[in-house]
Amino acid sequence: MTLTATVRGGEWLLGDTPADGVMTREAVTDEHRLISQTADEFVSTEVLPALERLDQKDWAFARQLVRRAGELGLLGTDVSETYGGVGLDKLSSIIVGESIGRSASFATTFGAQTGLVITPLTCFGTEEQKTRYLPGLVSGESTGAYALSESGSGSDALGARARATRVADGSFTLTGEKMWISNGGFADLFIVFAKVDGEQFTAFIVERGFPGVSTGAEEHKMGLHGSSTTPLILQDAQVPAGNVLGQIGSGHKVAFNVLNYGRIKLAAMCSGAARGVIAEAAAYASQRRQFGRAIGTFGAIKHKIAEMTIRQYAVESMLYRTAGLIDGALRDSAGAGAEAAHEGSTVLAALEEFAVEASILKVAGSEMLDFAVDENVQIHGGNGFVRDYAAERHYRDARVNRIFEGTNEINRLLIPGMLIRRALKGTLPLIPAARKLQDEILAPSTQEPLSDEALASEQRTVRSLKKVGLMVLGTAMQTYGEKLTEEQEIVTCAADILIDVFAAESVVLRAAAARQPLQDAAARVFVHDAANRVEVAARNALEAMADGDTLRTLLAALRKMLKPVPVNTVALRRLVADAVLDRKAYVF
Repeated sequence: MTLTATVRGGEWLLGDTPADGVMTREAVTDEHRLISQTADEFVSTEVLPALERLDQKDWAFARQLVRRAGELGLLGTDVSETYGGVGLDKLSSIIVGESIGRSASFATTFGAQTGLVITPLTCFGTEEQKTRYLPGLVSGESTGAYALSESGSGSDALGARARATRVADGSFTLTGEKMWISNGGFADLFIVFAKVDGEQFTAFIVERGFPGVSTGAEEHKMGLHGSSTTPLILQDAQVPAGNVLGQIGSGHKVAFNVLNYGRIKLAAMCSGAARGVIAEAAAYASQRRQFGRAIGTFGAIKHKIAEMTIRQYAVESMLYRTAGLIDGALRDSAGAGAEAAHEGSTVLAALEEFAVEASILKVAGSEMLDFAVDENVQIHGGNGFVRDYAAERHYRDARVNRIFEGTNEINRLLIPGMLIRRALKGTLPLIPAARKLQDEILAPSTQEPLSDEALASEQRTVRSLKKVGLMVLGTAMQTYGEKLTEEQEIVTCAADILIDVFAAESVVLRAAAARQPLQDAAARVFVHDAANRVEVAARNALEAMADGDTLRTLLAALRKMLKPVPVNTVALRRLVADAVLDRKAYVF
């Protein structure tokens, strides 16, 4: 299926992005708000009051919650009505994910069911497979799990040792052991990856009831005590020929495309979790008194509250923007005459198109939440270190997000890597843009006229940050060529720059559309600090790639491009913090 999206993935690096059509949280429809309300009420009234019950490994109750989510339509947002779903847009799925993210353990159960089982079946399943399995998964009557990792192949998924052997009647026997399987203790079916005849990496739909299929004991984890995590053991497991998912030898397409969507949904859950953590921190800081006053009145605490909020604002801005891009791509495909029969391939094309943004969101979302839960513990002081307060649970539960859906290290390597591959294929005009920038750097300096328009300075800074990103990528490609992938420190610096560029532009576009003082304050602080981070990352990368006169020329170009206007971030942070503390809630 040919994707006909108006906006291509990664294009934001190459020029100005028109504000029109950029999805923001403020632009959602009444239908989206109703979906959010339904999911929020479900989590508030049925999930959060039962956290201890889930922690006690009451998997029968966990299944009840999955069924209840199915009854409310929360499991089927990505599935057409033909198979029992509700067939909504991807933004609806993100909104549901944010709400579910308030309970990390159940979010893991929910995410495995929807993102890692329902999604591959929807995108790669045959009509018979979808008809057989999707209605039960969407209703919550059956539960699923995803079995990719092994003890010796985590990030190196294609190094899996699980083996599938062909049988004379066309079926397969699967042998091997999969590790860290979310929902493993009670799942009815598993999406399992194994190598046919030891070579062809392939996905299979494996039912618990198939002979030779069993699960091991629950893992003793740092966090997520209310989610089931077990090994999956395959001892000559008998799998019918009709249960191959996709094509034999194409398991990598199933695995990696599913992870693209999983990364976005993980960011949504991190976003929802952070909103709850910020509210919790603000409420505690407002009532906890030291030295005769609430600790929320102290500047150091205000700084923490504001920084948590501003980082969450940035992730949320990227999240809604990316969901809007994917939905726009799907609408374009529908307008081009995509048939319902090809719906799965259309979705895959859209997810692949925005794989760079998915990896950016995964890294930024998980690290933002890690920062927020750490500061929440700090604001709680000694109380944050004991289980009487939820801050301790949040801290433990959040840590795994930097490992889920491909480690953050892997995703940092993917971000520049995917852009460079597209450039070399000619699908993204990155190389011409880098050459044009090189000519601009050598030309006499011209000062962009100043403007009194709100966020004009930030818009100018964003344009400069894009140029820095192009310069670093272009220099790296020119310096290392095909061996760039071996220079992981350089690639990581480039990734950090690209993450900040996409985030900075997203907050400016959102704040400019909202025209609201608090959003202006958040955007101005974020862009100011992003510019500082980008400068450090760019210097580190350039100093590793060049020396002598070449390095001096590059650093002079960096200084020429980065001329941020001074900003009183202390005053702006206090403005944001005071609003959060006053409402005892995330304010955007």
